[in-house]
Amino acid sequence: MQRSSYASPHEPNSQMAYLYLLTTMAFFGSAFASSKMVVGELPHQVAAVLRFGGGALILILAMLMIRTRRPKITRANVFRAGLLGLLGVFGYNFFFFWGLSLAPSLDGAIIVPVMSPVLTTIFLVATKKETASPVRIAGLIIAVIGATLFFVSVGGAETTLTGSRLAGDLVFLLGAVSWAAYTIISKKVLTGVEPFQATTIGTAVGALALLLISIPSIPDVNWTSVSGLGWANVIYLAIGPTALAYLFYYRGLKTVAPSTATIMMFAVPIFGTLCATLFLGESFTKGQLLGALITIAGALLAVTQGNLGKRHEQPHAELKPDDASLNQRYPIQK
Repeated sequence: MQRSSYASPHEPNSQMAYLYLLTTMAFFGSAFASSKMVVGELPHQVAAVLRFGGGALILILAMLMIRTRRPKITRANVFRAGLLGLLGVFGYNFFFFWGLSLAPSLDGAIIVPVMSPVLTTIFLVATKKETASPVRIAGLIIAVIGATLFFVSVGGAETTLTGSRLAGDLVFLLGAVSWAAYTIISKKVLTGVEPFQATTIGTAVGALALLLISIPSIPDVNWTSVSGLGWANVIYLAIGPTALAYLFYYRGLKTVAPSTATIMMFAVPIFGTLCATLFLGESFTKGQLLGALITIAGALLAVTQGNLGKRHEQPHAELKPDDASLNQRYPIQK
């Protein structure tokens, strides 16, 4: 009987992999509050291109410096990775930074990482690409109920759709739709492409598209008025949640099963909430807090199908660097 390629949680390599993944989730969670600080001083289009332009440069340098054996990438694969970058980097982050300019980062830290797997699962179940077990259906229903409560609980004057928290939350939801679409499409499109290469290409292409749409806003930016804290957050976003998070996640997935990494994504709202509360003084309404907890519980139930802590892959299936499931789970920065 062939041994599983995934290490035991008690092995040193596995423990290091979990540390890499947990650090990645902390980076992703902190990106919401840090990005909120940046859009407070810069137009959201410019903030997005600074983060991902810097991140793309770092990833390109990292790929050139880290000499590992990688399969040769074809022009067709470069083209496909670039198209996915337009969806996953450009599309997602256009909505991400736009939402931050309208709503608290706290809302995005819940809506984006939680609703993305819910929307992905709903599509896969509806199209019969994955099984619709009773437990999974129950989880999806609970998640949708929680999300509905979250949205309707934005009360008072903020319920108008002009420059309001509710408008920002709906934009965050569009960002979750973009990420879910990327996840679904990438499974087929990126089959046979090494994830680090695909991520670097996609980030570079997405950053270029973000640059193009930011051009009209750049002349209006008063660069001298940007504070030192603002620039520190721009640098942090490019290095931490963008470049290092990708590298850490990639290293973690060499040892840990993709399903385990997916479940760990539910730690992102925890880190995001902590950062938004500590550094920005943001808070939920009581209804939003209840809705968020219900949504997370339902999403976790739908994704794990009640088998939390168990592996969902075939126990003897070996995950190679170009495996489609690895590409599907390889995340774009939050």
